[in-house]
Amino acid sequence: MTPDQQIAVLKEAHRWLNTPYHHGAAVQGAGVDCLMLLCAVFHGAGVVPWIDPRPYPTDWMLHHSEERYLMGLGDHARQLPAGTPPEPGDIQTFRFGRTFSHAAIVTDWPNMIHAYLPAGIVTQDRVDAAAFAGRLGPLYRVEVPA
Repeated sequence: MTPDQQIAVLKEAHRWLNTPYHHGAAVQGAGVDCLMLLCAVFHGAGVVPWIDPRPYPTDWMLHHSEERYLMGLGDHARQLPAGTPPEPGDIQTFRFGRTFSHAAIVTDWPNMIHAYLPAGIVTQDRVDAAAFAGRLGPLYRVEVPA
């Protein structure tokens, strides 16, 4: 992404703060989950066309080992090599259950914005917070068509 696109993503992500958590929803101020937040923010910032991966189960990561979240993410973003410094607008993934099944938008490392079920809202957190210890997954960067 260009620096202007990164700024647009961060502005759009901040607009979603305090939106209630609701599985499968994508309505700013009314409800969103972590996956649909990515879709809504990157589309709202004008970076990608609308992507709608619904429907998807709430508990896939508890009963399966297939990395559906990462496979879908990989269709629109590229996994960065380990050790790549995160940039604003990058997507940090996390393992919950058996698979990587959660993601957040990096704002200013190690800060992030994400729709987080335990918080019940779209919130700001730190990647290094205790709730995410041992859960850090691959980092992704959205691919923007030339």
